[in-house]
Amino acid sequence: MLLQVGGMRSALGLLAVRRACCLSRSNHTSPHTLEYKPIKKVMVANRGEIAIRVFRACTELGIRTVAVYSEQDTGQMHRQKADEAYLIGKGLPPVAAYLDIPDIIKVAKENDVDAIHPGYGFLSERSDFAQACADAGVRFIGPSPEVVRKMGDKVEARAIAIRAGVPVVPGTDGPVTCLSEAQEFSNTYGFPIIFKAAFGGGGRGMRVVKEYEELEENYQRAYSEALAAFGNGALFVEKFVERPRHIEVQILGDKYGNVIHLYERDCSIQRRHQKVVEMAPAVQLDPHLRDRLTADSVNLARQVFRTGEGMGIRLDSASAFQGAVISPHYDSLLVKVIASGNDLPAAAAKMNRALAEFRVRGVKTNIPFLQNVLSNDQFLYGTVDTQFIDENQELFNLKPVQNRAQKLLHYLGHVMVNGPTTPIPVKAKPSSIDPVIPPIPLGEPPVGFREVLLREGPEGFAKAVRAHKGLLLMDTTFRDAHQSLLATRVRTHDLKQIAPFVAHNFSNLFSVENWGGATFDVAMRFLCECPWKRLQELRALLPNVPFQMLLRGANAVGYTNYPDNAVFKFCEVAKENGMDIFRVFDSLNYLPNLMLGMEAAGAAGGVVEASISYTGDVSDPMRQKYSLEYYLKLADELVRAGTHILNVKDMAGLLKPESSRMLIGALRDRFPDMPIHVHTHDTAGAGVAAMLACAEAGADIVDVAVDSMAGMTSQPSMGAIVACTKGTKFNTGISLENVYDYSEYWEVARGLYAPFDCTATMKSGNADVYENEIPGGQYTNLHFQAHSMGLGHKFKEVKKSYAEANKLLGDLIKVTPSSKIVGDLAQFMVQNSLTRAEVEERADELSFPLSVVEFLQGHIGIPHGGFPEPFRSKVLKNMPRVEGRPGASLPAMDFQALEKQLRETHGDEITPEDVMSAAMYPKVFQEFKEFTHQFGPVDCLNTRLFLDGPKIAEEFEVELERGKTLHIKALALGDLNKAGQREVFFELNGALRSVLVKDTVAMKEMHFHPKALKDVRGQVGAPMPGKVVEVKVKQGQTVEKGQPLCVLSAMKMETVVNSPLSGTVVKIYVNADSSLEGDDLILEITE
Repeated sequence: MLLQVGGMRSALGLLAVRRACCLSRSNHTSPHTLEYKPIKKVMVANRGEIAIRVFRACTELGIRTVAVYSEQDTGQMHRQKADEAYLIGKGLPPVAAYLDIPDIIKVAKENDVDAIHPGYGFLSERSDFAQACADAGVRFIGPSPEVVRKMGDKVEARAIAIRAGVPVVPGTDGPVTCLSEAQEFSNTYGFPIIFKAAFGGGGRGMRVVKEYEELEENYQRAYSEALAAFGNGALFVEKFVERPRHIEVQILGDKYGNVIHLYERDCSIQRRHQKVVEMAPAVQLDPHLRDRLTADSVNLARQVFRTGEGMGIRLDSASAFQGAVISPHYDSLLVKVIASGNDLPAAAAKMNRALAEFRVRGVKTNIPFLQNVLSNDQFLYGTVDTQFIDENQELFNLKPVQNRAQKLLHYLGHVMVNGPTTPIPVKAKPSSIDPVIPPIPLGEPPVGFREVLLREGPEGFAKAVRAHKGLLLMDTTFRDAHQSLLATRVRTHDLKQIAPFVAHNFSNLFSVENWGGATFDVAMRFLCECPWKRLQELRALLPNVPFQMLLRGANAVGYTNYPDNAVFKFCEVAKENGMDIFRVFDSLNYLPNLMLGMEAAGAAGGVVEASISYTGDVSDPMRQKYSLEYYLKLADELVRAGTHILNVKDMAGLLKPESSRMLIGALRDRFPDMPIHVHTHDTAGAGVAAMLACAEAGADIVDVAVDSMAGMTSQPSMGAIVACTKGTKFNTGISLENVYDYSEYWEVARGLYAPFDCTATMKSGNADVYENEIPGGQYTNLHFQAHSMGLGHKFKEVKKSYAEANKLLGDLIKVTPSSKIVGDLAQFMVQNSLTRAEVEERADELSFPLSVVEFLQGHIGIPHGGFPEPFRSKVLKNMPRVEGRPGASLPAMDFQALEKQLRETHGDEITPEDVMSAAMYPKVFQEFKEFTHQFGPVDCLNTRLFLDGPKIAEEFEVELERGKTLHIKALALGDLNKAGQREVFFELNGALRSVLVKDTVAMKEMHFHPKALKDVRGQVGAPMPGKVVEVKVKQGQTVEKGQPLCVLSAMKMETVVNSPLSGTVVKIYVNADSSLEGDDLILEITE
């Protein structure tokens, strides 16, 4: 016997038998050939327990599952049990959403669904749904549309039954079309009668009429209910049999005509024509009647509804409930799981599925270990003994659980309690308004310049660029624009939103600059996201426009020197992940560094765009260190070295129209076949004029940013360049209307980054950049720093000191990292109230910033004209100096050893991209991995939530991945507990969740046992919570690797903690009877 909440499929045994006809045919009549396509992904077009049962069966078969849900079902369990879940019927009433055939088919097609299971009720008996599946090339798990039509229509099914000689109660031959037809039937057969929905069951659309006065009201109610439930209000009328037994026979059939019956079940206990209790077999059923009812069946089986654990699974709970505290002093059993099946592999499959559905938060469990056991061939064959676990150590190679939702709640709670995780320079809040994405056409984006690159290679691409009629543009909005205006803080989340619009509407861009430079380390350091994932995701969304990155020559994307093979490997991996064009520069125009970067980019198969970093003024005869002749000679070397494109990198925006004409004109005359690309900043406000002058002098490409991200320390306005060249031979071919829409998105998106926006402290550009020559991005940063240090009123003095520091250092090319060196010296001078003359006079006694000292030692190369003397000698005295290219003497990096080390620290999920991140920024990558281990990936959060967290009572959605959407509501913040934590309460998918968050401010005033740091070899932590029974060593004692250090007692079991290395015990943090939590520091050992 089984208690059940649910609907019945049919009213009489006859209509259960019709299921035999339905299931005995498949969709082999479909115009599409689907029989031989393996089913890898199944959608269930239903809800609740019905869907969950199908999901569980699919999971045991290794089939990926897809749920659909209405707006009213966002918190329902069925959408969490599926691998993917998608909203359908937005704005529709609850039932209508599940009847929205076009939307269901659309979701299926968009997400590569192979087959749709209709469950029962809703669309399960709608032939138009089965036909829609067939027309869409999606398999319908059920009968063919024709069979559904015949048997889903109770009137036609009744006629078929009559032709087959199956006895039926009197009823109408077809659906009644008006009340008078029902009255005519009642006059013939008398009362009671029953109205039934012609196109559905489950008790919906059924009304019993016992006397004439009730006829009209019940007709209206039955019609309305059928229409709402099945999308069709058609009714038929039968003579109502009072007090019958409701016996159903379940039928199973295949497309080859094989049919079996699964015997009967008694569904007589009903309320409102819906089954409440089912009994199988039917008690006291005459055997001859049973034979008659099952005459069309072939074999024995039965189907029953099961409880929430699923078929073949039993749960015996122990201490598993929300808020439970698991004591280390007793058995830590949470729940006992019992699985049954026809054999061991079947039972193991059910157990595996059941374990995969568990969600246990707050404590570690043995579920991953048990899953390894259940997947082990020796276990499945039953050839095990008591040494099984000891002899199969791979069982302990535990796959880490993602636990993404709980980690995400922990992050949100952390921000709510402690504020933003990334430093905020000004007290401004992110805007509460999200940008609206402009309409994006369906289908693939138009072909762009990348198609030329992929087809013809870098050389052919360069020729196509040079032959192009009109001015080409590179869009810096995705990188340098936000580096200059928003401290490089724009997140992948907001770039991904607008990327498809760019792909469809800006396919004739030369390139999009979206990677390299400062964005690489900032992504990990401040945005807590992987820079490689940004590149991969943008490449998928923007496949038709070439991507361009900034490569700091021999420094790759770092601020230091790397072994040559590290630079080559970096470029190789970048190219594999979708990078196309490498803009290679050196902060001093030091040729050996430049050449190495060019060789690395070229060897990777990328387009090499060698850069001339521009400073000074070629149009000023009084400034001749960086003369026109200097730049032409440098260009000669770069062209001779094989660059595909020549770039002029004007990082401070110093090019004026006249100097633009002189420099670009001279380069064009000398290199008539070489594409020329010009980069500038608009700090002085002359950027548009300078770029138009470059175009007139022969430049092929200029850099721009979309209007709302242009101007000031960013690039010139895209809209202005497009408008000014329209109707001329420099026409860009870009629509101004598209520029307006693009700009509108970024205007609103920029408000999300208000805490980082340079306009918080800087209201305009300034032509004094022609004097101080501060690069655009650094200008913004210096402005922020001056204000944060209380020197905002002295920023003019900082800028003057920058110019003086530049002269002290010999008038440098100023771009990262040389610009930082000049900036550090300038701030040093302001903080210490030093003039240029005083610095020169006291150079041998002042403590200069490290960056200045290392520059003078030669750590970043040799500047044009050599080092400043006697300043250099006075600063360095007897300090060592680097001769030649700094990275040339570095030993090659061992990537295999680095990968092995990373896997030992972070597990086997390490990728080649992770290895390169660690090679470039070891400490930053380590901190990034620690962050993701604690909080998971947070790039799925919108920017306001990432920076500021949710407000109390705020409801929002987070898409973890396609088909995995969380519905979250922030509920409350708890009081501070004795452990320095606050409990933060959320509602997640309709269920209450809470997380404990350390209050970092409060904890500074409280004492806690220190934790062992995993990356410090000599720190020994507690492997589990427990009590110290015995400390076996003393401070100062020498120990060997593997020597016992102390004994812990936990869960009635004693554990010996052994030394992980040989060395000396320098400090012991515990004593006998100390109670420890997991990872609490026991002692420290030095090697």
